Amino acid sequence: MREVETICRETNLTVELGGGLRSVEAVKAALDLGVDRVVIGTAAYRSTELLRALCEQFPQKIVVGIDARDGKVAVKGWKETTAMDAVELAQRCAADGASRIIYTDISRDGTRQGVNIDETLKLARAVTIPVIASGGVATLEDLRRLLPLEKDGVEAVVVGRALYARAFSLKEATALASEPSTS
Repeated sequence: MREVETICRETNLTVELGGGLRSVEAVKAALDLGVDRVVIGTAAYRSTELLRALCEQFPQKIVVGIDARDGKVAVKGWKETTAMDAVELAQRCAADGASRIIYTDISRDGTRQGVNIDETLKLARAVTIPVIASGGVATLEDLRRLLPLEKDGVEAVVVGRALYARAFSLKEATALASEPSTS
């Protein structure tokens, strides 16, 4: 956790932290490091009461990570696919006070096949909070295809492997995101 605190203190980045945050105490400890927002995943699915308590105690700081396979919520590190529809969970989390949703189609994550635009758009249109797209970005064209979704509530995208593979640079992605919208 020392590394996270250093990143928060020594950069101007907006830092989100997720993974294993399953209690009010764990979330408070992360926020005390200087993290801007925390990402709750399985815990948000399993406990509406916990999510509500977190959103009440830390307004605008709670992001829910919804991972889905074939439109159904996956939990426990993608090991278990539930019967719950991702859109249903997103709506519940928005009603409970989540500030935004990170939506990952896990069949695309790490594959560099492009974000699942249809499912991301479906989820974004079903809630009134911002959605962050995730899973599958391979090229700048993948990012370009997401830009028109901004009007529907898709505010950002998670990019991982494409940057590691040097398919494009962070500077190129930032420049693309700064271009005037043509839609």
